[in-house]
Amino acid sequence: MNAPAAEGTFGVLRAQLQDAATAFAGGPDALEEILLGMVDDVGRAVDEPLEIFPVCHHSPASAIAIARRLREKRPKVVYLELCEDMAPLLTELRNCRLPVAVQAFATEVDGFPAEWSPLSVVAPITEASAEYQAIAYALDTPGVELVLVDRSSDHVYQWDARSRDDAAAGSDAPRTEDESALHGEAVGIEMGDLRPRFAELEEHLLRHGKVRHWSEWWHQYVELPLGDSDHDTYRQVMFLIGSLFRRLAPGDPHRTRVDEDRERHMWTRMREHLNATGTDPDDCLYVCGAFHAASRVAEFGVHGTDTFTVTPRTATVWQHGLIPSSHTAIEAQFGLAPGSVSIAATVWAANLRRTRVEPFRLTGQAGTRKSGAGRKTATRKPTAVPVTAETGPADRLTGFLRRPPVLDPLDEAELLGWSVEIVRAARRNGYLASTADAIAVFETSILLAGMRDRARPTPYDFQDAAVTCIEKDSVPGRRDVRRLVEIMMGGDRIGQVGYDALPPLARDVHDRLEPLGLALQQRGVRRALLDIAGRPELEKCSDVLWMLRRLLPHGAARPIMGDRTLGERPIQESWDLALGTHQRALIELGYEGVSIEQVLEQRLRRTAYDPEATAATVLGTVEDATLYLRGRRLPDELGTRALDVLAAERTVDGAPEVLRRVRRLLAYYRISEPVLPPWIESFVKTGYAHYCTLLPTAFTDEDSAVRLVAAMLGFLFSMEGLALSLGCDRAQLELAVAQSHPGDPSRTALLWAAQVHLGTLSRTELRTRCDELLDNPMVVPAYPRYLSGFVHALEPVPGLTDLVVEAVSKAFGRLPDPVLLPWLPTLIRTLRADGAELAPLMIREAGRLFPGRLADLDAWNPPWAAAAGTEAARLEAIPAGAAGNPLLTAHPATCDAVAGLLGCTGEWETGPAPSPAAALVGRHPATAEAVGALLAGT
Repeated sequence: MNAPAAEGTFGVLRAQLQDAATAFAGGPDALEEILLGMVDDVGRAVDEPLEIFPVCHHSPASAIAIARRLREKRPKVVYLELCEDMAPLLTELRNCRLPVAVQAFATEVDGFPAEWSPLSVVAPITEASAEYQAIAYALDTPGVELVLVDRSSDHVYQWDARSRDDAAAGSDAPRTEDESALHGEAVGIEMGDLRPRFAELEEHLLRHGKVRHWSEWWHQYVELPLGDSDHDTYRQVMFLIGSLFRRLAPGDPHRTRVDEDRERHMWTRMREHLNATGTDPDDCLYVCGAFHAASRVAEFGVHGTDTFTVTPRTATVWQHGLIPSSHTAIEAQFGLAPGSVSIAATVWAANLRRTRVEPFRLTGQAGTRKSGAGRKTATRKPTAVPVTAETGPADRLTGFLRRPPVLDPLDEAELLGWSVEIVRAARRNGYLASTADAIAVFETSILLAGMRDRARPTPYDFQDAAVTCIEKDSVPGRRDVRRLVEIMMGGDRIGQVGYDALPPLARDVHDRLEPLGLALQQRGVRRALLDIAGRPELEKCSDVLWMLRRLLPHGAARPIMGDRTLGERPIQESWDLALGTHQRALIELGYEGVSIEQVLEQRLRRTAYDPEATAATVLGTVEDATLYLRGRRLPDELGTRALDVLAAERTVDGAPEVLRRVRRLLAYYRISEPVLPPWIESFVKTGYAHYCTLLPTAFTDEDSAVRLVAAMLGFLFSMEGLALSLGCDRAQLELAVAQSHPGDPSRTALLWAAQVHLGTLSRTELRTRCDELLDNPMVVPAYPRYLSGFVHALEPVPGLTDLVVEAVSKAFGRLPDPVLLPWLPTLIRTLRADGAELAPLMIREAGRLFPGRLADLDAWNPPWAAAAGTEAARLEAIPAGAAGNPLLTAHPATCDAVAGLLGCTGEWETGPAPSPAAALVGRHPATAEAVGALLAGT
């Protein structure tokens, strides 16, 4: 197609390249095919009736060239390589301060895997970008239509299929600061991805170009030569670069297929528009990336084939909006060198001053000058006659490629100003820099430029010189010299979405927080002081802030003073607010609903009805709904859901959290409601039966930690009164405890505490068992684990605090140093790991029992020693022999039943003499213990 014309226009260049291929390769081969194929690609693109304007993303040369071309040609239709579903948002750019990003966002997916959610696509826009110039021209020029022709956001995920490579893998080590995360995990869409996909080619270009990274190569060998070139030269060079990178791209079938499908989609959309409107292709301009301009698909051109069918979109509902962007975010997302976008902005401003090209700016654009020059030039006549298809473009490539590089003369004033400014910035940041360092930076910049065959140092040369001369061994502050140079060259400009361009939710938040009197749309932290007692209207602001804290990332709304708990009313609060810094997160909330209450309700429901949700998680949503939404409808619904989840659980992993949340909710409802909600009564009944059923298994299960079993007992004991009043049976709990036979020391101590609470074990018997543990040398090493169980028992049975303190005190008092000292670290680690939350109970009890002064310690007698002495005196007062006969003779049926069980026969003896049976039991206690064990087993 158009081959003769192309061969005629670039005949001289074809002959030269053919001779070069023969000379270098020794004959016709693949090299000749590649070189001549690039010329064919250029000729094909140049001869296309619909003028193609190739650009590179965030290239000042492309922005200057398109601004000049738009003023010359004045096209009636501008086709732009941008997602077609983003068109309605472009008019809102005038309400923003660039850079910003156009975003398509979807939280609920339909047609994509659920794990992909949320879906996000962003297209960043800066003033020094060709797409912004095209958008500003089309939107502010009457009679001009802007048509976006690239695939939709839905097709981005359809075609990519989540097999995208990480953009940062091939980047030039971008920084990991907060600003680099402004785009989040979104998929970046850029117009004009011009970077070699052939690693060896990029390495070759960097090595022979004497540069460190691709951004510097592009600046030196493309930006500067094309900055002052004419229209035909610019187009043909960009076509040639796009063809080169396309033909030398590695064989990635998926990426190649996506690129070609995008080109088919764009040409199909353009032909559809031309046929529907009858527009003459001469009145149109197609702005696309140079990589796609050199396309070889059959659908290329206005006369291409119509064989491509655009697949339908999925049922996913996409939300669209504008989010703030920054130079750092763009660099991080698209793998550019740190500072390259800031340097491009500096070059853009310098090119405007040098070429005197009037750029296009949207009327009312924030952050731009408001002079009338732009409006006057928008209606002025073209300054040059556009090139028509009849005359045909001349061969500009041959002269451009044969021309030696133009060496810009050294601008000593500019370089000297940079050197002085970087030394001043270094001093402010803690460097010991002086005037001598400024001179060194100046001379080193010239030296580096000379070593790299440059007459004029570039910003990259100056940056390397500053690092070499100023940054010695360490960085004294937060910023290194390389970062200081980036700031000096323009810094990391961060965009802002204006109030009128915000979604309804974000505008509603700012309106409701207006009584605070703070500039919350600006970046940075603002301190808000809320005297709610003096100004009751600020309570509504407090409600909004607490919901924002629940919904936004950490740091967006951070309380300094004040707390939101169940049943309490705020009096005074203090907040650190950074809504301007986290504007993207606030905007994305607007994609989920029209108010923060609606978004919070949706998220709570989503959490509660998640298939992996636990009873503790759902109770957390009930508590949040009660705290933030102040209603009964949603908490009752979520509480019913918690009841269903608890009944279906087969583990006790969430028992501690369930216990804490149920206690808080019960305390709140008992204070604020006349009667308990039906769902929580049912929850207590179900939980009582549920944990009674799981208790015996939990006592013996090695995977169930002691704190989990203690939390189960805490639920059962603390909710026992309410559960019994609702119809539960206490015998179920007693049977569950009786069926529990743990083997672990900590669980055994926990079981003893439960038996004390139920009355099956007395406090005296528990104290005796603890003494026996200390008396047994074989058990002493495991005594800390018993103490761990006793400490956890304070959760269900807080009345045992004095016994736990007594057990610890006896250990310190009775154990000898050779045993106590090796055992002490184990005790400390056990108590710190397993009983940190319950230690305050023991500390308060110890403070009550022990003397407050050191002088009183010698004369102090432990309370448990006095109690033991009183018990011993009472036993000595009992006459000898009276302990055995009276009880047996008073209840002979019990003794007869035990004798029958053992198979013994005999008759009762009477008389005042002590019973021989009692004497026999005293001489052989092991037999009595065996009988007791047998009875306990039955």
